[in-house]
This record gives sequence, structure tokens and C-alpha cells, in this order.
Amino acid sequence: MGGRLDPAVARARVAVRACLADLDPDDLVLVGCSGGADSLALLVAACFEAEHSGVRVGAIVVDHGLQPGSTDVAHRAAAQAADLGAEPVRVERVHVGTEAGPEGAARTARHAALGRAVDDLGARCVLLAHTRDDQAETVLLGLSRGSGGRSLAGMRPVSGWLRRPLLGLTRADTEQVCRASGLAWWDDPHNIDDAHARVRVRRHLLPALERALGPGVR
Repeated sequence: MGGRLDPAVARARVAVRACLADLDPDDLVLVGCSGGADSLALLVAACFEAEHSGVRVGAIVVDHGLQPGSTDVAHRAAAQAADLGAEPVRVERVHVGTEAGPEGAARTARHAALGRAVDDLGARCVLLAHTRDDQAETVLLGLSRGSGGRSLAGMRPVSGWLRRPLLGLTRADTEQVCRASGLAWWDDPHNIDDAHARVRVRRHLLPALERALGPGVR
């Protein structure tokens, strides 16, 4: 008899299964993979579900070129994706401009690369590994920028060809999925750099709100 399935692994699989329920066998789904815990957890769950649904799972790794060694990080993530069974696996280097600030410019370049991959490979959709933590950060950032009530909606689970199956899971969940799956993830140094507004929200504002209001903030 096999061991008990890790609860975080089970939650990730259920979330991905629901996300892919409308697809047909042989449809191609691409997972945006950075090599971080969130995207590796999404990828391992998607590859597991693909074995049962017949959906094909590939991966797209975007190298933003924003730090030394980014090419090595991207190719390591691609190798992990291939080891998990993703096919095809595509690495795309992008140029990040400065027209919308570093975070906005990186997001614009990344989404353009994902769109090209969808068109080139004939994929039905791209899965992104945003979590409940990311959702909380997005809402708070929107409020801080004067978006008002619009920001309270946060990121949509489905937005055109982009899907976000892990919005109900936490960052702690994705790290546990990786541990349970024997996957070593990459920690992006930008995620602890307070020069970025999202990092300040993550490292300082959210913990302060949780201390004041409780864990339901996320």
C-alpha cells in the first residue's frame, strides 16, 4: 500500500484538474516555469494530471536577462521541466525595456513571449503559477496605486489564454509540493530586494497586516 498523499500535493492536483477540465485529449497546455517553487509545483501537478487526462503539457521558460547567470537559471528550469515530462520545452530570452518601470516592463516582455509560444506551438492556454499570496499582494498594490474597487477583484483565474489554477493555494503549499516531490527550487534574488514595490508589500506590509488583523488577510 502506498503512503498517504501529501495534502499540498493533493490540493495542487485538484486545482489543476479543475483548470483543465474543459480541454480535450491531445490539447497542448504550456506551463510558465521559472524554476521557482510556485511554477515547479504547478508543473509537477500538471504533468501528473496529463497522464490521466491525455492533455499534453509543455513548458515555456522566459529569461528576462535581468541578473548575472539568468541564462543558466533558465536552462536549469528547462531541464527540470523536461525531467518532469514536459514536451515541448521552450526557453525564450526577452529584452526588458524601461517604459513601465522594471516590474511592469518585465511583465509586458514576459506576456509577449508567452503569446508567441502559444501561437508558434498551437497551445490552448498557458498556466501561470500565481498563488493566494500573489493575489493578496496584487490587491494591496492596486489599492496603493489608487485603483479603488477595481483592485479588489485581483487576478482572474482565467483571462483569455492565461489560466491561474493555484490562486487557492499559498506559497507555503507550493514549497511543500516541491519538497514532497523531491524538487529543488530556485529563489529569485529579486524577491528579497526592497527596491521593488511588490517585495515591500510581501516582506513588510502583509506581515504587519497579519499581525494586526490575523491570517485571513491573505
